[in-house]
Amino acid sequence: MKAMGAFGGGLGGNGEVCGAIVGALAVMGLRFSRASEDEKDDPKMWSYAHEVLERFQKEIAKNHGSILCREIARVNWKDREQARSYYKSEKALECARIVGDTAVLVGELLERVEFKVL
Repeated sequence: MKAMGAFGGGLGGNGEVCGAIVGALAVMGLRFSRASEDEKDDPKMWSYAHEVLERFQKEIAKNHGSILCREIARVNWKDREQARSYYKSEKALECARIVGDTAVLVGELLERVEFKVL
């Protein structure tokens, strides 16, 4: 989880792709990608990754019309005053909802497959 911290604010505070969706796709990679060169990726990785993105757009971030953090949070993370104000606003609660809903989505998808102990 510590490695995922820099995904916040749209990939390092740049307002790009929402960190929740990047984190969700990282989990799909951890679960379905190969662990060594002699293994093959589980083909389910691609269908699950597509489903994550599609459901994120249609269900979770539908009212924002974008998967970009700057469109969802409506904040310029490079402006310290805007960033401070964001954390005191309802926008922060909306992002927390998005992160939580995305985590639930990932959990639902992972429950469909037999979990492989690493």
